[in-house]
Amino acid sequence: MHKAILPAVLLALAAGAAQAQNVHVNPSNAFISSAVKVPAGSEMLYVSGITPDPVAGAPAATPFGDTKTQVISILTKIQGIMKAQGYELSDSVMMRVLLVGDPAKGGGMDFAGMMEGYNQFYGPLKNKPARITSQVAALVRPGMYAEIEVQAAKAPAK
Repeated sequence: MHKAILPAVLLALAAGAAQAQNVHVNPSNAFISSAVKVPAGSEMLYVSGITPDPVAGAPAATPFGDTKTQVISILTKIQGIMKAQGYELSDSVMMRVLLVGDPAKGGGMDFAGMMEGYNQFYGPLKNKPARITSQVAALVRPGMYAEIEVQAAKAPAK
């Protein structure tokens, strides 16, 4: 009898895991989730810190554009990476945003510019990632104001 119960339990657990969904603790009208719970057995994707592409014809002082332009460049690249791996932006569960102080903003990070770019991609989504945004002293190349990494999760493929 015990031999028959174990396979049934394992089958039920496997069926439940295939239908598991990320749970976003998302206050109404929030730009981010306060927390995201990822069920055991989820497929995970870790996108490395991505930096912007240079802007054609941009001044030497800002070869990658302003913070908003850089965030749009980065999130376009991240969206492409995720899509190539079978993920959507809505599968994002954690995001880390690094911003360098913008000289045009008195050396402070351009959080508003970052949010403008971010909202073009994540604003319309119901489920937003948990996120941290930090100011750092510098990134890998002069004129880079933003670098973003993302972790994504989704139910395993059937």
